[in-house]
Amino acid sequence: MSLKVQHLAAVDLGSNSFRMLVGKAAESPHGAQIYPLDSLREPVRLGAGLDENKSLTEESQQRALATLRRFGERLRQFHPERVRAVATNAVRVAKNAPSFLERAQQALGFPIEVIAGREEARLVYIGAAHSVSPSAGNRLVVDIGGGSTEFIIGSGLEPRMMESLYIGCVSMTREFFPAGRVDEQRMKSAELAARREIQIIARNFRKTGWASAVGSSGTARALADILVGSQLNDSGASLGITRAGLRRLRKIYVQAEDLSTLRMPGLKPDRLPVAAGGLAIMLAVFEELGLKDMEATDAGLRLGVLYDLLGREQQQDMRELTVQQFTQRYGVDTRQSARVEQLALQLLGQLDPQASPERLQALRWAAQLHEVGLSISHSAYHKHSAYIVGNADMPGFSRSEQAAMAEMLLCHGGKLKKLGALTGPPVDLRALLALRLAVLLARNRRDVELDGGLRLVAGPQGVSGTRIEAAARWLRASPLTQYSLEQEVSEWQRVGLDLQLQLQAQVSA
Repeated sequence: MSLKVQHLAAVDLGSNSFRMLVGKAAESPHGAQIYPLDSLREPVRLGAGLDENKSLTEESQQRALATLRRFGERLRQFHPERVRAVATNAVRVAKNAPSFLERAQQALGFPIEVIAGREEARLVYIGAAHSVSPSAGNRLVVDIGGGSTEFIIGSGLEPRMMESLYIGCVSMTREFFPAGRVDEQRMKSAELAARREIQIIARNFRKTGWASAVGSSGTARALADILVGSQLNDSGASLGITRAGLRRLRKIYVQAEDLSTLRMPGLKPDRLPVAAGGLAIMLAVFEELGLKDMEATDAGLRLGVLYDLLGREQQQDMRELTVQQFTQRYGVDTRQSARVEQLALQLLGQLDPQASPERLQALRWAAQLHEVGLSISHSAYHKHSAYIVGNADMPGFSRSEQAAMAEMLLCHGGKLKKLGALTGPPVDLRALLALRLAVLLARNRRDVELDGGLRLVAGPQGVSGTRIEAAARWLRASPLTQYSLEQEVSEWQRVGLDLQLQLQAQVSA
């Protein structure tokens, strides 16, 4: 398989650090591989900038924006489809995230996706699995971030079990180690708090089991550097993280009391502000999951983002697989969804022949999933469909993509006055009209041929001024369809959009 791209870039807006990775995609005997070319890391500590109301302070936003401008300069020559920027826990929980994201995207020059915890876990596993040696059996990957910790069990390059917990080195340090002060009581309290969270998932994870464990990204790599550099691991365990080494490091931190005064091989100054919180969480991980040792890799989310982006370029988009899995899980009538998809795409093509591949793709997925809500109830099924798509874990999709699709599904049936109450991304009104008409025309769940019967003529913008031109003879043979089209026109007009139905003797293609 020849690669379509050569260079890709990932930006990770983490709660502790912002990172950028530029990689080159190339063929290898084991398939497509990504070779890192350039990387940047800046300790923005966005998670520490959350105030008591869970809003990002202006100071923390300015730090973030300055970093993103620098990243943006490096990425200036990249095509938008070759760059993927993701934001994690700090932005997930920030109440003022929408306004921050608007400024952040302008600073970076590329869209920024807020990803859910399990999607973050999936990408972390992909990145970690590509950076360590293959192993037989299951592999456990743990990624301690600034605001959350991801736990994944997978086999080979495929994640199987994923969880994300709201414990991170930034949040843990803020709560238990203010001003870098460490003592026995603080450390014990932090460990117990982390263990309480991990206990929720520990039983299922230990039941599934793993043959090897990997710690990914900043905290794990930093701990491994300290343990190895200061020779705290047992003899014969020169690499990675060990339980014995963590306990010795714990004793050193407690004895130091003030970590700002601590100097030891492997402990980098930029990690000091979150060192105690990261250690407490890792100790809890080892205790609750019964670990004795763990390999460490600096790779994680950003490398996983690059491989996921490469998969999209090679038509191996995880989102496609997720949609297929949802249609199976919720018993969707795939023949009907295919009819609606075909009609919707045909109608949008009439309204906007220059529709981008992204718009067409979003409409395809909405058409394929529009009936998932029937698994709950036929009554107001569009509301159930929207709820499922908006709230379920959908690997490969960002939160904004799920929100946009959920709004499309909510509005594809019923009254349109709900458009005025939506708070998410702006709805693509032409795509929505195409989807609503497709559902209406395929109501009898049989194939529909529009040629010579119906076509759409686009207005100057959006839906206003758009005409539904229908052959009178065609409609006379379908009185229910005519009535439904008249009702649809009235519905759009009620929300101030001038959609018209015109009967004609003949409709040209």
